[in-house]
Amino acid sequence: MAAGTQTLDQPVERPSPWRRLWNNISIVFESRVATAGLAVVLFWLIIALVSLVWTPYPPNTSLFIQNLPPNAENWLGTDHLGRDIASRLMTGTQVILLKTRIRAWNISIPGGVAIWGVVGSVLVGATLGLNAAYRGGWWDQIIMQVLDALIAFPVIVLYLVVIAALGQGDPVVIFAITVTGAPGVGRLVRSLALDIKTRDYIRAAETRGESSFFVMFREILPNARGPILVDSMLRVGYAIFAIGTLGFLGIGLPPPDPDWGNMVNEARQFIFANPIAVIWPAIAIASLVIGLNMFADGLREELTRYQK
Repeated sequence: MAAGTQTLDQPVERPSPWRRLWNNISIVFESRVATAGLAVVLFWLIIALVSLVWTPYPPNTSLFIQNLPPNAENWLGTDHLGRDIASRLMTGTQVILLKTRIRAWNISIPGGVAIWGVVGSVLVGATLGLNAAYRGGWWDQIIMQVLDALIAFPVIVLYLVVIAALGQGDPVVIFAITVTGAPGVGRLVRSLALDIKTRDYIRAAETRGESSFFVMFREILPNARGPILVDSMLRVGYAIFAIGTLGFLGIGLPPPDPDWGNMVNEARQFIFANPIAVIWPAIAIASLVIGLNMFADGLREELTRYQK
């Protein structure tokens, strides 16, 4: 009996923050699909980091003969202006993953256009979804009608409307991605919040007299972070594909930094002279999007299995 009492009185050792972080990260490595996707994403992230300090040649300078095939000097060949494709491909990764240019102040801020676009859509969509689910009534009706109206428009039409109204630029593309992505995030968060708000700990918070803001963002939102995180990973892939689509149409990210979609468009015009130049940026877009999708799908499977 004494031994049992001593065991109950012993303090429970809580893992350190670093240990908890590693436990969360290790879930990824339990899925082969997630691990393979993470490897692809890390490859392009490393390419982007390296391009900040080194590229084989200046990416925007015409130094070589036009439309050269891959060779020892130009690993991926040259484009129709004699620019090194490998250098342009490396620099284009920065715009998507690492930096956003604000031309009004001639500065760059950390975080790529795709990242900030998804962050914006998650912030706006989560705020709208939480208010619609928790407050209910007219809040729910009005917010969901607005989101449903946005979803009714084809995504490319919303892109064209935003860019036609505001012009080209990195912040405009971020805003366009936010507008098109927020409705999907809002519907997801609303469905999660409708279930979570019925839990006992939500009733306990309301009994303590906590504000609606506290209940929504400190009680409901943290308990819905798993599905939101997985959805955000998928949306980064959608954003990269959207940036490539806008660049291909010539209304995406403006020069001078290379844009993968614009590289495909330029190479397409000279496809008979140099067909292989179209392949490299297309492979870059496809591999990064597929890697993000694999990572998100594998992570979702492991989180579902872990919760069960």
